[in-house]
Amino acid sequence: MNGPPENDLCSICHSHFTAPCQANCSHWFCGNCIMLVWRHGSILQPCKCPLCRRPISLLVPTEDTIRDRNDPTVTEVLADLETYNRRFGGQSTSLIQRMQDLPFLLRRLLREMMDPQRTLPLVIRARVYIAMILSAVYIVSPIDIIPEGVLGVVGLLDDLLIALICFLHVAALYRSVLYFRHAGS
Repeated sequence: MNGPPENDLCSICHSHFTAPCQANCSHWFCGNCIMLVWRHGSILQPCKCPLCRRPISLLVPTEDTIRDRNDPTVTEVLADLETYNRRFGGQSTSLIQRMQDLPFLLRRLLREMMDPQRTLPLVIRARVYIAMILSAVYIVSPIDIIPEGVLGVVGLLDDLLIALICFLHVAALYRSVLYFRHAGS
């Protein structure tokens, strides 16, 4: 989804979206509304999503919002989002937070890799492919740290762990792309 759902409203102001942005929990908000939520709490820590209460560590504006930079209110909102992302968007703080962000980041990455209009940097694209190929080779190879033939189902744990590490690595790469793309735009 490149923007909020068609007939949806901002869950904070209950109006149509103005300068919409998507949080790392996949919920959509008006850029100004979510910045007000953040300022209402402690500005030293990321705000929590008003819907699911997960900490918001990354806010991604839509392409339309970025194109409307000439509008003074949009420019102000984008500057606030940039400040927020610079403070909290660089890294997730815990493994649990990274695992919760995984579906959001992988879904956006897959959509971006399939879109011929969008291009990821070649280095990032190559690292994603290499991580996926090496993980797949390890998982299908008969050589394992914990062999399935000896330990049965328990032997699948190392394969699942390798797949999880691969997905976390790919999500971290894409998070850095989003962070640098929207912090410098």
